[in-house]
Amino acid sequence: MNTNEQVITSPEGVAGQHTNHLMESSILPVRHQRRTIGAWGFVWIWVGIAVIIATFQLGANGVTGLPLWQVILTILIANVILASLMTLTADIGTEHGLSFSVYLRAPFGVYGTHIPSIFRGLIAAVWFGIQTYLGALALNGIVEYLTGFSSWPLWYLVFALVQVANTALGIKSVERLAAIAAPAIMAISVWMYFTLDVLAQTQGINIWTFVGEADVSILTLFLANVAFWSTLAIDIPNITRYVKTTPGARGFVARNRNIFLAQLVALPVTQAWIALIGAVSFIAAGDWNPITVIQGQSEGFSLIVLLVLVILAQWSTNNAANLIPASLAFVNAGAPYIKYPVAVFIAGVVGTLSMPWAILDNLFAFLFSYGSFLSAIGGIMIADYFILRNRRLNVPELYSTQGQFRYYKGVNPAGLIAWLAAGVLAFFSGIWAFVVGLFAGMFIYWLLMIVWILRYYPQKDIENKQGEHYLGTSSAINWHYNKSLKSFQRVPSDEQ
Repeated sequence: MNTNEQVITSPEGVAGQHTNHLMESSILPVRHQRRTIGAWGFVWIWVGIAVIIATFQLGANGVTGLPLWQVILTILIANVILASLMTLTADIGTEHGLSFSVYLRAPFGVYGTHIPSIFRGLIAAVWFGIQTYLGALALNGIVEYLTGFSSWPLWYLVFALVQVANTALGIKSVERLAAIAAPAIMAISVWMYFTLDVLAQTQGINIWTFVGEADVSILTLFLANVAFWSTLAIDIPNITRYVKTTPGARGFVARNRNIFLAQLVALPVTQAWIALIGAVSFIAAGDWNPITVIQGQSEGFSLIVLLVLVILAQWSTNNAANLIPASLAFVNAGAPYIKYPVAVFIAGVVGTLSMPWAILDNLFAFLFSYGSFLSAIGGIMIADYFILRNRRLNVPELYSTQGQFRYYKGVNPAGLIAWLAAGVLAFFSGIWAFVVGLFAGMFIYWLLMIVWILRYYPQKDIENKQGEHYLGTSSAINWHYNKSLKSFQRVPSDEQ
């Protein structure tokens, strides 16, 4: 049979139930016709994501014991390596058009997926709260300067609702905001750099020859930065499933060509640049937060411009890096009753109830705690997608409660055991947490699947690792769900 001919599979028919709790329109595979984000659109999204408050502190921590040039070079190299790893998980989106939570049904089971995906969703929601709180402080600063009125809780509510509404409108709305916010953020950040450099010069300090007295190693700084984006390293398919790709592109590079500029250039350069500003702020004023430093010395137009940077940075990061992952995890858990707009609102409420203003005081302890377990999920995903399945995936059965991904009562023990074991190992591995979690998760999952799970729960896509039937973009096909027939159809990419 030709791979472009229609093949129909019915999850409802297999499941034998009236309501399919694995099905909701926002978590269905994205067809090629709906993948509208180009290379530059993805670049703007990543620039907006990379400007977050913790990045300033990373740079400042480094310069307390290392020359500035070593700090920036280390951060740049670390992020290039992490971005290279991220392109592996990104292929899940470009090849199959799947979200993170739906894909996790393969290594964790159709019900087991809820444990790691909700864990990631809650982390994303908390980060939404943190970013919104910072944006609310900036909004309050502008209004207080202009009118004398001060109430950050009010502006928190306003800012949260605006972001929720923007994200609920869909990926195109997120891309439009990024295209406006990212250039503005970079322009304002250049102004911040020169302002801080002048401040340092007035004190007779050369930022490029300054060396702190703390005991900081290049290795420590490197590993801290590799772990920094552990969140998006695993759930980047949530965004890449909307990135344009060429149907029939069999090569990895050809299939992901619109991803490389954003992840291998925009992310490392932006991260290094923002860390540089944090480092210079520490050198010039002894405070890692340049917003606080410049705000204390600014007034009028310059103060407002600075605070606009804060608002745009929090907004653009929240849309793509926090609200989308959290809402898709909640949709996955509550399908078909929780729709995407409702899930976005839930993410906003959860983020607020986490009291982000308190978490911000212990930000790096928070980062370390969850990063260990997220790195293990990344290792499991790579082992499952590339090593075991060779990029092939039985997509229709991801939406079937009785298909091959049911495993034991809907849970794949290999996935959960590997995740918990690797996560605990990583948690107690100090600065090596990300590396240990990634490779331990990868090896433990692979081993358990080979010696145990595959003997009792056959996987069609693993048994057929060389065929075309379980490929998506590489075979120039879409998995399209026909609502009237309640079935998936494997249709050519050029068919509307």
